[in-house]
Amino acid sequence: MWKLIRQFLNDIHLYAGLTCGLIVIAVCLTGTIYVYNTEIREFFDSERYFVEKEREAIPLDELKSTLEAQLGAQVVGFQVFGSEGRTHQFSLKKPEEEKPTTYFVNPYSGKVLADNANKTATETFMGYLFSTHRWLLLDKVETPILDSMSNQDLGRLINGIATSLFLLGVLTGIFLWVLQKAKSWKQGLKVKWSGNWKRINHDLHNTLAFYSLIALFIMAVTGPFWSFGWYKTGWQKTWDTYQAPKEEPKGNAAATAAKETESIQDSLPQPAAPEVSLDKLLDLSKQQLPYEGNVRFTLPEDAEGEIGVSKSRTGFFARAGADQLKVIPATLEVKETILFGDMPVRQQIGKSVKALHTGEIFGQFTKFLWAIACAIATSLPITGTLIWWNKRSKKGKKKTALEVD
Repeated sequence: MWKLIRQFLNDIHLYAGLTCGLIVIAVCLTGTIYVYNTEIREFFDSERYFVEKEREAIPLDELKSTLEAQLGAQVVGFQVFGSEGRTHQFSLKKPEEEKPTTYFVNPYSGKVLADNANKTATETFMGYLFSTHRWLLLDKVETPILDSMSNQDLGRLINGIATSLFLLGVLTGIFLWVLQKAKSWKQGLKVKWSGNWKRINHDLHNTLAFYSLIALFIMAVTGPFWSFGWYKTGWQKTWDTYQAPKEEPKGNAAATAAKETESIQDSLPQPAAPEVSLDKLLDLSKQQLPYEGNVRFTLPEDAEGEIGVSKSRTGFFARAGADQLKVIPATLEVKETILFGDMPVRQQIGKSVKALHTGEIFGQFTKFLWAIACAIATSLPITGTLIWWNKRSKKGKKKTALEVD
């Protein structure tokens, strides 16, 4: 009975691995590098992110006024880092623009150092890396491959199927390891370097996979979140973070009336948002969230909006999950405080899907572990294919020998 189960699991493990092998190599290799996306950008484009402290920092309100006058745009958001010697990032939007542009500003001189509209070589490279990881570079292909979907959706679909097969390989690999190493489990925790290359390859596949098992499972189980809508919905419902989309008005007449109303409202001049002191807003965030971290502010573009404050911790073991404040612009009173640590564990897991996938769940500590695990995942299709090929060659030789006899 166990022999049949083992053979069944082995076949699933083998053919799932062979089917998705090349895609897994591409996805995991780019993922290994992309784990350190932020660090790579800050290292190679350090002039955007780091400055020397020349004097005391210029007040944020003064920087805001200077930037708006200089660029002819409205500040709709800004980010302040917890450590000194870092640039401030101001997001400004002109009325005719759909998206704001982010400017990197020296807080000690007020000089604009760069903006995100002009891509550096590092950003271009990381963009291609991300495209490979997410869409297998199919989004870069201009000619449509299929009439039924865009190239980006096709890449997303292929990636999702390959990730699902990889998850299946991880799960079957767990059972196979337990079935094979139940009696000699210590042997399965090390590589026999004195053996021949086939034995070393076999041990590398099994042992490295075992040590990276938890990270591999988490990466694989979160990966389809960005490929399949049903998977994303299922994840959110499982972890109690699902929010139903807003329903469109039923009936053609109702829909038409709603669109006409929105069109009329958009054409009317909207009341401007009240002036907000950025310095007081930063002080408020420090009072309400008194710990070291990076703070991002989102400012309203009209009188009906509210200020969003998001603060994330920094440090080697920094826990992912930002704390948030909703602030009334006119009075700077805190309307709502949402502390990540106060959420139920289920919701913390559900809202941390990206951090779980990229390894940022506990700061640099888990990012390092994820980078190693992702590198191991890159090697698994290679070592696994070699194991299969060696067994296939061995069976072929035995068959030839029997025919000769």
